[in-house]
Amino acid sequence: MKTNTLAGIEISPALVESLETTLLGYGLKVLGALVVLIIGLWVVKRLKSVLVKVMEHRKVDPVLASFVAALSHVALKVFVIIAALEILDVKTTSLIALLGAAGLAVGLALQGSLSNFAAGVLMIILKPFTLKDVVTANGITGTVREISILTTILDTFDNKRIIIPNAKVMADNITNHTANDTRRVDLVAGISYGDDIDQARAAIKEALEEFSEILETPAPDILVSEMADSSVNFAVRPWCRPADYWVVHFGVTEAIKKKFDAKGISIPFPQRDVHLYEHKEG
Repeated sequence: MKTNTLAGIEISPALVESLETTLLGYGLKVLGALVVLIIGLWVVKRLKSVLVKVMEHRKVDPVLASFVAALSHVALKVFVIIAALEILDVKTTSLIALLGAAGLAVGLALQGSLSNFAAGVLMIILKPFTLKDVVTANGITGTVREISILTTILDTFDNKRIIIPNAKVMADNITNHTANDTRRVDLVAGISYGDDIDQARAAIKEALEEFSEILETPAPDILVSEMADSSVNFAVRPWCRPADYWVVHFGVTEAIKKKFDAKGISIPFPQRDVHLYEHKEG
C-alpha cells in the first residue's frame, strides 16, 4: 500500500482521498453560494426596477413608491444572503434570532422615530394634503414643501421653513386651505347707527364689483350680522379661488373703506361718554 509523505510525516491514501473529497465538496458549496449570491442580487436589482415601474404606472405616491421599493430591496437582499449561507451549511437560525433581537432593541431606542414613521405612512396613504397645498398643521400655517417618511416641511408666508415630525402632524387637526376649488373670504364692515343700511350695502356691493377675482357663483353675501356697542356690522362674504384669497381679503377691505369715505358713511370706533358732576358743599 502506497503512502505519501509530507515533511517526513506519512499520510495514508485514505486520508488524502478524504481531504480531497471534503475540499471538493466545500469548494462546490462555495461556488454554489457565490452563484446564488451573484444571481440573487442581480434578480433583486431587476425586481426593484420592475416594482418601481409598476407603482409609477399605477400612479402610486412617489414618496410611498420610493419607500416600498427601498424596503423590498433590503428585505430581498437579506433573503439572498441567508440563502447563500444556508448552502454553506451555516446555521442561520441563531443569526435570524440575533437580527430579531437587534431589531427589537433598535425599535425600543427609536420609539419616537417609529411613531413618526407610522404617521408618515398613514399620511402618504390617506393624503390629507399634497405638495404646494396651504395647510395648518400642529398650529403652523404654510405651504407644503416636502413630505418625507419622518417629517413634513412647511414654508410659512414670511418665508420661514418649519420642519414638523409626522406624529405631531397626525396627532392634531389638519386644515387644508387649498384642497377645494373655491374659498370664502370672511370680512366685517361696521357703520355707525346714524348711517343708512341700504346705502352702506350698496357701497359694499360696488366695492366687490371692482374685483374680477371674486366669483359670481356662489354670490357674495352682504348681511347685517350684529348690532354692536358702537356699530352696526355687516358680514361681507365673497368667494374666490384659493390662490386669490389674500388679494380679495386685503383689496376688498381697502375698497370698502374708500367707498364709505366717498359716500360719507362713517366707520365708528369705540366711544365713551364722560359726565362731570359738580359737587357743591354746604
